[in-house]
Amino acid sequence: MLSKLDAGPATPLETLKLLAENSAQFEFEAGPDLRLYVEAHAPGVFRFRCDSAARVAAEEKPASRARQRAEMLLARFERIGETTPVAFDEDGRKGWRFDQGDGRLEVSVDPVRLALYRGDRCVLSTADVPGAAPFEVVSEAASKAGCGQPFARAAFALPAGEPVYGLGETQGNPDRRGEVVVSDVPAYRALPLAWSPAGWGIYVNTLHRVEHWLGVESSPDQYQIDIEAPALDLFLFVGEPAEILNQYTQLTGRAGQPVLWAMGAWVQQDAQATPVQTAELAERLRAERIPFDNILLSGPAAWSLQGKLALEWDATRFPDARQLMALFHKHSAQVCGYGFPGVPADHPLFEELEDRMWLLAGEDGAAYVFPGCAQSAGQPFGLLDLTHREVYALWCERHRQLLDDGLDAPACDVQIDIPDGIEARGGETGAVLRTVYPLLVKRALFDAVAGHKTPPEGIVWSRDLMPAAQRLPWLAGPQVDNTWDGLENSLRAALSVGHSAVPAMVHYFGNPDAPADALDGELYVRWLSCLTFSANFVLQGAEAFLPWRFDESVQAHVRTWLEWRYRLIPYVLGAIEDAARTGLPVQRSMALSFPNDPAAHAWDLQFLLGPAILVAPITAPGEATFVYLPAGEAWWDLNTGVRYEGGQILEMRCDLDQYPVFGREGHMLCLGPATQHTGEFNSARILDEVWMFGMPEHNPVVMRNKIRVMQMQGSSYIKGLEGLRILASDGLEVKRRGAEVRISRAR
Repeated sequence: MLSKLDAGPATPLETLKLLAENSAQFEFEAGPDLRLYVEAHAPGVFRFRCDSAARVAAEEKPASRARQRAEMLLARFERIGETTPVAFDEDGRKGWRFDQGDGRLEVSVDPVRLALYRGDRCVLSTADVPGAAPFEVVSEAASKAGCGQPFARAAFALPAGEPVYGLGETQGNPDRRGEVVVSDVPAYRALPLAWSPAGWGIYVNTLHRVEHWLGVESSPDQYQIDIEAPALDLFLFVGEPAEILNQYTQLTGRAGQPVLWAMGAWVQQDAQATPVQTAELAERLRAERIPFDNILLSGPAAWSLQGKLALEWDATRFPDARQLMALFHKHSAQVCGYGFPGVPADHPLFEELEDRMWLLAGEDGAAYVFPGCAQSAGQPFGLLDLTHREVYALWCERHRQLLDDGLDAPACDVQIDIPDGIEARGGETGAVLRTVYPLLVKRALFDAVAGHKTPPEGIVWSRDLMPAAQRLPWLAGPQVDNTWDGLENSLRAALSVGHSAVPAMVHYFGNPDAPADALDGELYVRWLSCLTFSANFVLQGAEAFLPWRFDESVQAHVRTWLEWRYRLIPYVLGAIEDAARTGLPVQRSMALSFPNDPAAHAWDLQFLLGPAILVAPITAPGEATFVYLPAGEAWWDLNTGVRYEGGQILEMRCDLDQYPVFGREGHMLCLGPATQHTGEFNSARILDEVWMFGMPEHNPVVMRNKIRVMQMQGSSYIKGLEGLRILASDGLEVKRRGAEVRISRAR
C-alpha cells in the first residue's frame, strides 16, 4: 500500500509566492521545481493542482497520446469560472481567498492549508497531521534525484460523525468512512468521486493509483489521499450533492442514451442451454404472457478473432449465427452476447499479432500470456493492445460486422488484474494500464454500436468500473445470493454507484451459481416487485428461476408486476435522459436526495426512482414493513391514494400485489400501456395515463418529454396531455381546454 512508503523525502507545501494570475487561474511557486495552480474552474468548482513547471508547460500543447489520455478523464478542459484573489493576514494566518458565488476557497501558507466554504460555513479543511504537512509531493525531478518514487499526498479533516459517500460500488454501508479504497484493484470496484452531505466533493484527476484512507482506525478523523504520481490534481466541489454530481458530470462527461428496447426486461441464457433451447424458452415466455425484450447470452465469448483478423462466431455453439439471431428476432427478442479481446496463446494468430506488436507485452518484450479466465473458456490468452490506434479501430469495426449478423448489443467484462510490468505500446503500465484498459474496451464497443448514430444511442453490457464510467450508462449489477440479504446487497450496489453519477445499474434477479433453496414464492414476488421500480433487471433462464416453478398465484403476480414495469418504461427512460442533463442516477439514495434531512440517511435501502417516486423496499418475510417519509415534503400512497406529511415513519401492511411506493407532491407520474415488449409501443403515443400527486408544479420526467407545466393564478396549466387519461388527486378539478389541461382546486 502507498501508505507504507516513506514519504520523508517529499516536498511539503509550506510557502507560496504568487507568480501570475488571470480571472480564472492563479500560479504560485511552491518549492523547487513545483508550481501550485488554483483555478476557478466552474461555479462551485475549484481546481487545486501541484505539479512541476515543465510538466504543466508540456500539457499546454500536449502530444496526441497525452491529449487522448487527458480526454479519458475530462470532457471539459476550459475554465468557465471567474474569481479575484483577495490576500488576507489575520489570526496568525495569511494567504488568499477565492470566491465564486456561494463557494469560497481559502489557501493559507506556513504550511499550505486549504479551507472550502459554502456561504459562511466551512465544509472542508485540511487535517492537522502530526509531524507532516497536509500536502506533500515527490516530483519527477526529485524522484530521479533519488528521493523515492513519484508520489503525492493530501490530508483532509473528517469531523466526527460526518459520512462520506461515493468512490464506487459497495454492498455494505454506503457511508465509506472507515474503509480503504484503491483505484486500480478490480476487487475494490472503485470510482474517483467522494462527497459528503455536508456540502463538499473531491475528484482526484489521475489515471495513476489512488488510495483513499477514509477515517480508518489509525486516523479516524482524517481523509487521506495517496497518489502514485508526481502531481496532485484535485477538483473540489461545493454545494448540495445533486449539484456536485451535476458539476462532476459536466467536467468528466455525461451519459449516452440507451435504446428503447434495452429498457424492457432481460432474460439470461441458462449456461447449460444451447442457443436453440434459449430461443425455445423465448417462445414459451411469449406463450405464457411473461413480458420481456432481451436475451443475454451466457459466456464464454461467443466469437473470437480468427484468420484475416475477422471476428467469427463459435461454430460449436453458433453454427449459423444469422439464422439463430433471426430466430430470436422472430419472437421480438433482441440479443446481447459476450466478446473478449483475448487471443488464445496456442492459436496461430497469436504469433502474427505478437510480431505486429498488437498484444500487451511482458517485461521481456514478448506478448504476455495471461492465465485462462471465464470469458476465455479457461484457455491462456494474450490481450489485444487497444492503446494502439489500429488495434482499437479493428476491434471497433469488426463488432459492427457482428451487428450486421443480427447481434443487437455486445457484452464484455475485462477488468482483470493486469500485473505490474505488463506494458502497452504507448508506454502504459501498472495502475495506468489497469485503469485505461477496460475503459478503452467499453468505449470501442460503444463506438461500434452507437458511434455512427446521431445522437449516439446504444448499450454495452459490462460489469467493469473505471473513471468516467457514467459516460457509458449500462452497468451490470453483481451476482448475489438468492436470499433476502442478497436483495439488500443488490440494492446497495445500485445506490452506491449512483453516488458516483453512474445513471443505471441493471440488477440480476437470481444467481444460478448460488443455492436457490431460500427462493420461495414470497421472496420471488417481493424481489421482482422491488426491481419493477429500478433502472432495470435481468431474469434468469435456468429452470429454478422461471415463474412456472411456482404456483398459479405467484405466476399471476409475476405477470402483474412485469406489466407494471412496462408501464413505467417511459418514466424510467425519461429519468435516464434526465441523467444526461443533470448527472443524477435513476435510483437515488436518501442521502443524495435529502441531504438536509439526517433522519432520512439512516433509511439507506429506500430510494427515489427518478425525481417523483419514493420506493421503500420490503427486505424481510411478512406483510408488515416500515417506511420513512422524508421531511419537508408531502407523499401520496400509490396503493390507496392517501396523502401523508413527511417527517414521519409509517407502519404498512402490503399483500403480494402491493408495494410501499409513494408519489412526491407537486410531481406527476406518466405511464405507458401494458405491453409484452417495447415493439408494441406506439411511438406516436408512448403514454397512456397520468397520475397526479397534489397540484402539479414540476414538469414530469418522461421519455422524450414534451409535457410542460405552468402555474397561473392558483392553477396549473399543462400542455402535452392530449388523449391521456388523467388521475387527479382528491380535491383537484380537471378541465380540458383544447390542447391544454387546467388543474385547479375543487370548489
